[in-house]
Amino acid sequence: MAVLSRAAVGAALTLAAGLSRAQGPANVLVVVNDNSSFSRSVADYYMRRRAIPVRNLCHIRAAERQDIDRATYDREVAAPIGACLTKNRAIQTTLYIVTTAGVPLRIEGSTGLGGNAASVDSELAALYYDLTTGKPHPVDGSLENPFFGRKDAAFSHPRFGMYLVTRLTAYDLEGAKRLIDQSLRAVNRGKFVIDAGPGDGEGNNWLRNAAIFLPPQRIVFDDTPEVLYNQNDVIGYASWGSNDGNRHRRFLGFHWLPGAIMTEYVSTNGRTFARPPENWNISNWFSKELFFYGSPQSLTADYILEGASGASGHVYEPYLRMTPRPDLLLPAYYQGRNLAESYYLAIPRLSWQNIVVGDPLCALGKP
Repeated sequence: MAVLSRAAVGAALTLAAGLSRAQGPANVLVVVNDNSSFSRSVADYYMRRRAIPVRNLCHIRAAERQDIDRATYDREVAAPIGACLTKNRAIQTTLYIVTTAGVPLRIEGSTGLGGNAASVDSELAALYYDLTTGKPHPVDGSLENPFFGRKDAAFSHPRFGMYLVTRLTAYDLEGAKRLIDQSLRAVNRGKFVIDAGPGDGEGNNWLRNAAIFLPPQRIVFDDTPEVLYNQNDVIGYASWGSNDGNRHRRFLGFHWLPGAIMTEYVSTNGRTFARPPENWNISNWFSKELFFYGSPQSLTADYILEGASGASGHVYEPYLRMTPRPDLLLPAYYQGRNLAESYYLAIPRLSWQNIVVGDPLCALGKP
């Protein structure tokens, strides 16, 4: 993939900066699992802090576990959320669905490119199709994200037939509240830390292009074998995560600014939001005794614990080409798009393994 020149993208950035972004609390549906006290507490706090209308709270009674089968998802998650949207005549006016800690995370099933295992949130992104066509979307493999790469378009219905689904969660209630509070304090300042590696593969070129799309005075960029640790005033971060063989620390030691977001090319970083032992560390696939929740890889929840306000993750193997594209995500967020639009602009497929953690309305404002 060719690395773009800065001159070639200037016009696109100018156009993107002028897009209308009028969405607000009235366009957010908050999903609470009444069987989970964690979910109830997070939903209540977010509704109050963001002034979400009471009618936009959707109650479900789902299994209080993170992994569920497809039938349970259809019966206990998708069906009641669809009923909420239909009853309130909110299928078109709802743009964002927010799941809360305690809502199931993963749908069990077959793996591989044609498999039907998926994240609950990515399946819910496709719920718009089900409600507007009257038939369920295919669940084997993934679906095209109609919003992917549409950096010059404002998100709206029915133009983009999907919901932007994010999750408010952390290791504990204190962490979830902190994430919400930080989102309300977001300001467009700080550094975008981009840690590529040597070589010209797709992933590295996407990271390099992300740096080209951002103003040079706002970037810390590295494409050597060294890992970027202990960075200050971080507002955005992208890297290979624990797939960088030179990274040996669970935490990066960053100082994250309110509103900061991250993404990384890691297969299973969203596999769980259960807290690992304090002495747990990332390792390798050859040391199964060191795994946490079935994997040695970095955890999305650790970035939230360290101070990030938004994060991406994958519940099962997504394959590189279906991870968020940092060259779309970071420039969109810098230019003033909200968190949900920025992430979904960068995620190629739906009904897949992706999750987005954070307040969908969090935004830095224009530069």
